[in-house]
Amino acid sequence: MGGMYKGLYDFVQYFLGLGAIVMLPIVIFILALCFRIKPAKAFRSALVVGIGFVGVFTIFALMGDQVGPAAKAIVQRTGLNLPDVDLGWAPLSAITWGSIIAPFAIVLTLVINLVMLAFKWTKTVDIDIWNYWHFAFAGALVYVATGNFFLGLLGTAIAAVVIIKIADWCAPLTQKYCNLPGISLPTLSSAVFFPIGLLGNWVIDRIPGLNKLQADPVHIQKRFGIFGEPMMVGFMLGVLLGLLAGYDFKGVLSLAIYLAAVMYILPRMVRILMDGLIPVSDGVKDFMAKRFPDRKDFYIGLDIAVAIGNPAIIATGLLLTPIAILLAFIVPGNETLPVADLSNLAVFCSMIVVACNQNIVRAVIISIPCLVGDLLICSAASPLITKLATTVGYDMSAAGGSNITAFLDGGNPFRYLIYQIFSGNVVAMVIAVIVAALVFLTYKLTYKQTHPEVEAQD
Repeated sequence: MGGMYKGLYDFVQYFLGLGAIVMLPIVIFILALCFRIKPAKAFRSALVVGIGFVGVFTIFALMGDQVGPAAKAIVQRTGLNLPDVDLGWAPLSAITWGSIIAPFAIVLTLVINLVMLAFKWTKTVDIDIWNYWHFAFAGALVYVATGNFFLGLLGTAIAAVVIIKIADWCAPLTQKYCNLPGISLPTLSSAVFFPIGLLGNWVIDRIPGLNKLQADPVHIQKRFGIFGEPMMVGFMLGVLLGLLAGYDFKGVLSLAIYLAAVMYILPRMVRILMDGLIPVSDGVKDFMAKRFPDRKDFYIGLDIAVAIGNPAIIATGLLLTPIAILLAFIVPGNETLPVADLSNLAVFCSMIVVACNQNIVRAVIISIPCLVGDLLICSAASPLITKLATTVGYDMSAAGGSNITAFLDGGNPFRYLIYQIFSGNVVAMVIAVIVAALVFLTYKLTYKQTHPEVEAQD
């Protein structure tokens, strides 16, 4: 058993070591062949998808390279001195993949997805294997807290099932606003905030005055003309962040132009990716339609990165950067200095923006209490995350003896709730019931919004 586990572990680590840019085209190619797409067409589609992801990740990294130092400069200017170290999502994913749960999480998630598809419990074919670490992290926290391997797998399974269902739920609006036909986005770090965004949007609709504020890309461009174009919005947000960071004239202008470039180029990279993915998506739908004549609405599950090209999402993420730093300073009980994850705020807010029909004002308002929750949770979870990192042999020298955490993924409320439930916390169990009831109520209240085909018929 030990030898078999080691073989599986080594294979998974090698496969993951290829990186998402290499791994995803391989998965796409194999998937296309399984669905009877001709090899030449499958290879071309897989290659174009890889090229598209190179573009998306390159531009996304460019944004991080520019926003990260600016955020650090803003933090330094505020004089924040908090003990827990925000490593960001990348080291956290590496820690998770090093856990005993990780190799089994991949197989488990694939099996769960296939069973859900077979029983018509989902429309999502989740091929985003790299991001299975989001589910594995939930299981790893449970395992470290309880010492029970099978409870860890159960925690992983619960995370996978819930997120795949939420991906189905938000797919119509994601496709509408992010121009991603046939795609769903089962990325835990963003999907869990979709119901919160819907409920918050529903509440704001009923607040006089506030419900009149409209700031989506279409209205902004119509009102401000050329200055409302996404690249101009990026430029102005770059100026704002540069000034807050205390940059000189050159630094401010440089940051502004880089962010304008991100807003202009990123949507075009997503379009390249979709050029490669559409033939595969169509092939999957044709294959499924022959075997399931009553079903023609399968979705391909991809990384949330493909949605970040939406100008409203980028703008909201940039606006939340100084807000998150301010909150870290004033929220009682917070012990985390948010730095590394600040450049990932566009991922955090993406499904809130979609739920708000791209209304940036509403998305920022709804995101603020979510950020407060993330700060408090990532601080509370830091001892557990530090323990997990120690068990997998992660180099802790960068933390300087402090606890480590991750502002956004370490503070994700859904994972923390799973961990608390499996730890036997009765209050968490009660909260889980209340949350489930609120999610069901939100689904009912917003049914027409999340099912545009029903709204069109009315």
